[in-house]
This record gives sequence, structure tokens and C-alpha cells, in this order.
Amino acid sequence: MIIYRQSARVLVQGITGKQGTFWTEKMMECGTQVVAGVNPKRAGERHLGAPVYATAKAAMAESPFDAAVMFIPPAMAREAAFDAIHAGAKTVVILTEHIPALDVIAIHHAAAQHGTRIIGPNTAGIVTPGEGFVGIMPGHNPNIFQPGEIGVISRSGSLGTLICLNLTRAGLGQSAFLGIGGDPMIGTTTRDALQALDQDPRTRAVVLVGEIGGAMEEAAAEYAAGMSKPVVSFIAGRASPPGKKMGHAGAIVSGSMGSYEGKRRALEAAGVAVADTPAEIPSLLGLGHGQSGPAVHALSA
Repeated sequence: MIIYRQSARVLVQGITGKQGTFWTEKMMECGTQVVAGVNPKRAGERHLGAPVYATAKAAMAESPFDAAVMFIPPAMAREAAFDAIHAGAKTVVILTEHIPALDVIAIHHAAAQHGTRIIGPNTAGIVTPGEGFVGIMPGHNPNIFQPGEIGVISRSGSLGTLICLNLTRAGLGQSAFLGIGGDPMIGTTTRDALQALDQDPRTRAVVLVGEIGGAMEEAAAEYAAGMSKPVVSFIAGRASPPGKKMGHAGAIVSGSMGSYEGKRRALEAAGVAVADTPAEIPSLLGLGHGQSGPAVHALSA
């Protein structure tokens, strides 16, 4: 599961903590089906109406779930991820950042062995307006998220929020938001997310929010070249000093690989319209309040 659906049953690891409690309440308000939580010290209790278990494995036995979301500190993230993966989670949304690299490698290896989809680490989560969300995106705020037909992919939660806000203000709702995470080693890539939205019948166009560093946008551009759905992109980091690490751990440029210019060239060569600023995206899509743009003809077909 890359795109959240309301039928998905969700386990919250760290449900009783301050952040786990706050965001679980917001997820439930939006319709997210939170079936259980995990906190070994409070097993047997109920929190926000959901049963609390000592482990994900124990939760799966009594309150089966499809996806797990982790409100877990870095030092404990590997153990929590292993617990969810071995319990049989189809998807694990890892919000945690600063997880040791060797632990991240081990998590991805375990997920591959068990057929588990990892979203993150260092993700803000996934949102499907009108159905619910998993993570720490403001999916409960109707000023930011509205049901619609535009799929949004972002490595950054804050930048993704801004893009969705601009779309909503332009009268364009979202079919899904996919926060893939800002770390160098993530389980779901930009290309994976783009392919999921391409195959999603509710999505008519895609906004791809990238940033300097790595080669995920270049790989996504190869896929976008064969898509019939229009894709519009914004790449953050245009004015960043060459060779300097910026923001996310993944935002590292080596030579021309991962540079703003390299990403923009690859995307434009694939037929993707690239915005200079986030505010330009609705007009490039050509659907906001009667506007016209390069994507409008494809969307109207």
C-alpha cells in the first residue's frame, strides 16, 4: 500500500506518547481506521478507544492491521520496525529521522524478505483527502487538503503541505499525497510513488515535488516519459551553494548528479513541466479557476 485507503487498518506504535496521541486523534477524526496501538509499558489498557498491546505481533493476533505507523525514537526504530514487519504488516510508515544507517539497511532488508512496503524513514506520511491519513501531515485541515484528482509526491512534508495548500486555494483537490521521506535510503522512491499514481484511476495528473540531491527525480523522469497523465514538478534547492549539504540528509549533490540543473533537464526532456516557484503549479496544471496551461489539453482528453 502506497496510496492510503480507508479500508486499511492501522496500528500506531508509540500511541500513548504526546505526538502519538495528538496525531492519532487527528487521524481518527479524518476517518483513519486505527485498530490498535503499541506501548509495552501500557499493554492491556485502552487509549483513545483503541486497545494497547506490548508488541505488534500481539496486536496482529487480536486486532489485525494492514499498516503500522511509528512514533518511535531513533534508537528504538529498528526494533519497532522489525516487530511490525515480522507481525505481517503490509506497509510500515516510518516517521522517525536520524535512524542509524546500519539500522535503516537492516530494516529495508527485513522488509524485502517479508514483502513489506516501507514508506520513509523521515516521512511525514500519506494522505487521501476524504478518506484519512497516516502520519503527521495536516490531513485533517480542509484548507490544505480537499478531495480531487491531483496526486502529489514530495520528499518534504512542509513543502508538500505548501503545494497542497496552493492547489486547494486554486480549486484543485488531491487524489492522494505521498510523502516518501527525505533520508538517503528510503523504502519507496519517487519513481515508485509516480508509478502508483499513474496506475490510480482516481488520479488525472501528478505534481512531483523534488529537491536537490540523489537521483530519484532523474529515475522518475524516465518513467514519466511514458505516462499519458500529465506531470508537473517543482525542484527545491535552485539557489543552494554547490557542494553543500542542505536540509534533508538526502540533499547532497555530487558533481552534476543530483543538481538542480540536472534534475530539471531530465524532467523537461521527459515532457514534465517544471515550475520556478510552487505558486506556478496550479497554472501549469491548467485547472485552477479557469486557467490554461500545458497540462490542460491532456487533462481534458
